[in-house]
Amino acid sequence: MPIEFAEKLRRIPVYPAAAAYDLPDGVAMLASNEAPFAPAESVQAAAARALAGVHRYPDPAYQSLRAALAARYELDPAHISLGNGSCELLLAAGEALLEPDAEIVYAWPAFSVYPHLAAAAGARAIEVPLDRDCRHDLDAMAAEITVATRLVIVCNPNNPTSTALGLEEIDAFLAKVPRHVAVILDEAYVEFSLTVGDPLASLPLLARYPNLILLRTFSKVYGLAGLRVGYGLAATDEFRVATDQVRQPFFLNTAAQAAAVEALARQDEVERRVSATVAARETLLAGLGDLGCWVASSDANFLWVKLGPREVAPTADTATVEAEIVAGLRRRGVLVRAGAALGGPGFLRVTVGTAAENARFVAALSELLG
Repeated sequence: MPIEFAEKLRRIPVYPAAAAYDLPDGVAMLASNEAPFAPAESVQAAAARALAGVHRYPDPAYQSLRAALAARYELDPAHISLGNGSCELLLAAGEALLEPDAEIVYAWPAFSVYPHLAAAAGARAIEVPLDRDCRHDLDAMAAEITVATRLVIVCNPNNPTSTALGLEEIDAFLAKVPRHVAVILDEAYVEFSLTVGDPLASLPLLARYPNLILLRTFSKVYGLAGLRVGYGLAATDEFRVATDQVRQPFFLNTAAQAAAVEALARQDEVERRVSATVAARETLLAGLGDLGCWVASSDANFLWVKLGPREVAPTADTATVEAEIVAGLRRRGVLVRAGAALGGPGFLRVTVGTAAENARFVAALSELLG
């Protein structure tokens, strides 16, 4: 007789993880929105120094990292949540806020982890379609909020579509949300956003909306995806206390903390990476335009690419064509994400890589599109 597992496992979708970890070196890794550059040498050195003390448990209060983030964002350290990547904080938020008969509202397509929250808790997920420009329809989302709503997530810039809304639109939306409903503004890619502008620009929203949590990560612009450090910023300590209560202790390892503290101090490196990424993004966008592909307006370190003109609707053959192109790119040493797995059949999600990787992708796609 097989082991009997919890019924909720049948509800939880399988996360569409990227392939490629078994492939040889030299592959253009454009599937996971990672930074194409290694961390600064000082960041690597900080992590290496921390390894000398890994026979001890990490500081359970994560004081050094909380203090560094508090100084950066001018917040009380007690109002800062930490996690093993922003994904873990999202899952903890779902466990702390959701239960059967509760509701969560988010746009779709959006980050693939969001559906896990409702499925794990037995709550109801309200997925609101994006607009024609692959952006959040905030009016439609506001209309879905009911007395059962516990959590609303706005991904800005949105993953996988790379689009962003201005903060004035976010502000107007937040004003419509009842104060007992938690709102997570997922800003994993905010440093790359020209629409948002200054990555500190959303901070004043916290003072006006005590139910708001800004969710960010060190995995993208800081280049620490392999160490997994995410954080949330809030006006009170409620979210931190609740999410800490539903998790194991020591969820952030010693090396990750040390690297994150040093990376946070290297804002000059962040600015350099952003400038390089935005420039490469524009070059890649131009190359795809020459191929006749429609690309959503990008505010992130990746592009949402339609395999053909904007006005062409998906057909029964769309998924087959998409799969063939993804497979063809892989054979040519280029890894991207298939849109169908992310809620957008007929699209590709492509990370902005190095100049050589981007050129290799455009050349391979041109060959496949004929």
